Amino acid sequence: MKNSYVIQPIGRISYENNMCCLHLDKTYISGIKNLNGFKYLQIIWWGHLNDNPKSRSTLIINKPYKTAPKQLGVFATRSDSRPNPILITTIEVIKIDEQTGEIYTPYIDAEDGTFILNIKPYHKMERVKDCVVPGWCKHWPEWYEDTESFNWKDEFSFEA
Repeated sequence: MKNSYVIQPIGRISYENNMCCLHLDKTYISGIKNLNGFKYLQIIWWGHLNDNPKSRSTLIINKPYKTAPKQLGVFATRSDSRPNPILITTIEVIKIDEQTGEIYTPYIDAEDGTFILNIKPYHKMERVKDCVVPGWCKHWPEWYEDTESFNWKDEFSFEA
């Protein structure tokens, strides 16, 4: 088994005029041919702000959510502090420009300048019909479309 791998970014994320734009590097533009028609995409990105020894060694997160147990293992959270800061977000597509390699979305939970590692189309079969989650997060939105109106500020505790 290999101990290390090479990952090449395929683009970067930027924000302009209250819109998020995923800019693909020229080398990868042909990879979005016929991606138009998908309303949602899964974006895999590098959590560069937490690519440091401290964040990579964090395995216990203290009270990230108000209704959660006092401590959660990092793999029970969506924290960007993790051994490999590879993160994934489902986005809504506003526009795909196959000529320039730009994908526009209203929001992604990544910072300006974040590296994009991969893009996958979101299919209906991505959902699990009988999804079971712990009680502390059962009240979270079931559907992507409902997340925008959900009061996330009441969920996060931001305790150290």
